[in-house]
Amino acid sequence: MITNVKKVKNLWNENEASRFKTGVEQLRYRSNLLGQDRSVCNWGGGNTSLKTTEKDFRGRDIEVMWVKGSGSDLATMEEKHFTALSMEDIRPLMEREEMPDEEMVAYLRHCMIDPGHPRSSIETLLHAFLPFKHVDHTHPDAIISICCADNGKDIAREIFGDRFVWVPYVRPGFTLSKMIAEGVQNNPNAEMVLMEKHGLVTWGETSKESYDQTIEVIQEAEDYIVKTQESQQTVFGGEHTKALPEEERKALLAGVMPVIRGAVSDHKKMILSYSDDEAVLEFVNSKDAPELSQVGAACPDHLVHTKRTPLFVDWKPSEGQDALAEKVKAGIETYKQEYTKYFERNKNEGDTMFEPAPRVILIPGVGMVNTGKDKRMANVSGALYHRAIAVMKGSTALGSFVSLSENESYNVEYWPLELYKLSLAPPEAEFSRQVAFITGGAGGIGSAACRELLGDGAHVVIADLNADGAKEKADEYTRAYGEERAYDVAMDVTSEEAVATAFKEAALQYGGVDIIVNNAGLASSSPLDETTLKQWQLNMDVLGTGYFLVAREAFTQMKAQGTGGNMVFVGSKNSVYAGKNVAAYSSAKALEAHLARCIAAEGGEYGIRVNSVLPDAVLQGSKIWSSSWKEERAAAYGIDPDELDEHYRKRTTLLVNIYPEDIAEAIAFFASTKSEKTTGCMLTVDGGVPAAFTR
Repeated sequence: MITNVKKVKNLWNENEASRFKTGVEQLRYRSNLLGQDRSVCNWGGGNTSLKTTEKDFRGRDIEVMWVKGSGSDLATMEEKHFTALSMEDIRPLMEREEMPDEEMVAYLRHCMIDPGHPRSSIETLLHAFLPFKHVDHTHPDAIISICCADNGKDIAREIFGDRFVWVPYVRPGFTLSKMIAEGVQNNPNAEMVLMEKHGLVTWGETSKESYDQTIEVIQEAEDYIVKTQESQQTVFGGEHTKALPEEERKALLAGVMPVIRGAVSDHKKMILSYSDDEAVLEFVNSKDAPELSQVGAACPDHLVHTKRTPLFVDWKPSEGQDALAEKVKAGIETYKQEYTKYFERNKNEGDTMFEPAPRVILIPGVGMVNTGKDKRMANVSGALYHRAIAVMKGSTALGSFVSLSENESYNVEYWPLELYKLSLAPPEAEFSRQVAFITGGAGGIGSAACRELLGDGAHVVIADLNADGAKEKADEYTRAYGEERAYDVAMDVTSEEAVATAFKEAALQYGGVDIIVNNAGLASSSPLDETTLKQWQLNMDVLGTGYFLVAREAFTQMKAQGTGGNMVFVGSKNSVYAGKNVAAYSSAKALEAHLARCIAAEGGEYGIRVNSVLPDAVLQGSKIWSSSWKEERAAAYGIDPDELDEHYRKRTTLLVNIYPEDIAEAIAFFASTKSEKTTGCMLTVDGGVPAAFTR
């Protein structure tokens, strides 16, 4: 017996709902409930409305419709994301026969009660033309399964009798809105509208009534689909490929993700995510997936984030990782060529082609890889394709899955009103679409570097021997900078295995790395004749071997990506200055600086730049200075440890102290386009210590 999507539940809580007093507050509550279940409404999709009476600026009673603003998400939207419009101004549009999109948008702008509100939803007129106080438009998996089945209208009649209005596919706008209104007007028994290849419209006289109606209709559809499936033995034609064991899948992906990332990043760099849950594996491993996945999108709302079709990789697990890497590269190249032809066949005047690389990549035995401008958008692509899989599963249980034509798909994907939503995103920053791997990321300089790069758009991997400290920082940065922008890994830089594992985790999390900050450190101080072999070796292991291992692993991953990269070594004034009582530390720091130059010489042909920042006496936030190093250095200068800060300031030519943020700014400079023609360079950030001037 086959089972379909999880059952939708009625989440309405009367006690919670009673806390919301105004109409728009209640509309927000209903919208959030509908949006939080993605099997009811897609990310960013769907819309809700409320018609009510309010006072205008002159104190007159006017009928107002509150509707979702364009670009917001039902699950998370607040009162400020709704737009109020005058119904008196909108109603005359019902008398029109047609209205182009541009004219409609301009007209609705004049209908806004408050010009400070967001632009109203693309489907504003759908809500306005229906004579109901509360209206909901959603994209439930079960309903779209019916609406995307070749026999969907007949199935709907079996389930709902004459309680529905069936509307053939028309792109949202004036024409569709009028068709829906007239269909409801002509069917006095109508309780819902089923939009072919699109979604559901329901309504009610109260917010709860509208919400309850949406859930009840979905549940009726689910019950019918599940009952139909009970008599069927296979899904998607049955299994064709066995899923690899989880550890093998992850090991394979860790090796292939950088290859995928490089192949999809020739126009703009992309961040990757992956999914290998039961639903994805059931689909990608099935007999029907190669053909079914190419039929088209399951819902118009998906297109901007998933494109019309995914890339399905014709590969068998028995062929191995090298074959997968080659087939993925070849498949992505072919996909880009075909997408370019698709654009040329359908383009309208003024259209500019998106990145032609796939947003969804399906790999038998392994799972799904998704691409996006950041991790959040890669996750959105994955979440929407999960919905597509659920819809295809339902549609193929009922009949055959059908989708929009190529030209219909294109006209949604490149629809100016849909693209307007994307324009609401903030502009991309210097390190947008880039991944920075920072060792010693939980320490003073490391955490300052994380904040600097995150603040300018990067995703960061915080690698530190202190696992708890790295996790704490990752949680802090997630709260401050947004979803999945920071990821923590526990890593001992002296362990070849630990370093390799950490870079595999980075590949699984984001697809690869673009920037590494070699910063993990320690320090020891003693006269030469008191320096033990153990002390010497520890400095060499952490500051020499550790930097080598991290750089080597990053170099390998950057080469696999083929998109260049940046390495920044955090050395020391002691990299070029021979100080007393620090032979082990200074020698290791000198090794770092020369290692960086060697890698710079080797990395140039691959677009990999390597530069060093040489700080001095960064006391604040550094764990080094909370160790015995502080006492040892104070003793070397014959001063009290509390006098070190002032001692270091006074010995600089600029008479300044050096802070972690100063080093972070230098790191960001070397990693940025501002230094794109610089490699093998050393930059001192020490306030000017003449003995350490490079020469």
